[in-house]
Amino acid sequence: MQTKTNPLPQPPTLKWTLHVKEKMRFYGLSESRIKRVIKYPTRIEKGIAPNTIAAMQSITKYKHTQHALRKSASNLHKSATMQEIWVMYQDKKGTRTVITAWRYPGKSPVREAIPLPTEIEQELECLGYTR
Repeated sequence: MQTKTNPLPQPPTLKWTLHVKEKMRFYGLSESRIKRVIKYPTRIEKGIAPNTIAAMQSITKYKHTQHALRKSASNLHKSATMQEIWVMYQDKKGTRTVITAWRYPGKSPVREAIPLPTEIEQELECLGYTR
């Protein structure tokens, strides 16, 4: 009897540290939100800790002012604030350990991006993609 193999690669299993669980509670982040930041990041950088990756998603939070709450629902005034959700993780042999997560108020400065091998950079330049 033949066994069926899945042609698509399986995502690595996630391990959660106690630190990230405490930070998720503190910042009001859910497990699904952390997974979404890892799967669809806006920006990826090298993490501060050795052999780690930091992924970021930017979000806009709306805050209703007291003046707006007294008005009708059709005429609400909202003030928007820009925030970023950051997740730092480490990949090891099929498991991905989520180390920490945090909210950054505003827009963070761009740091060192993850380096690409030179042959991949040259291939991308030939195809018309630039960094």
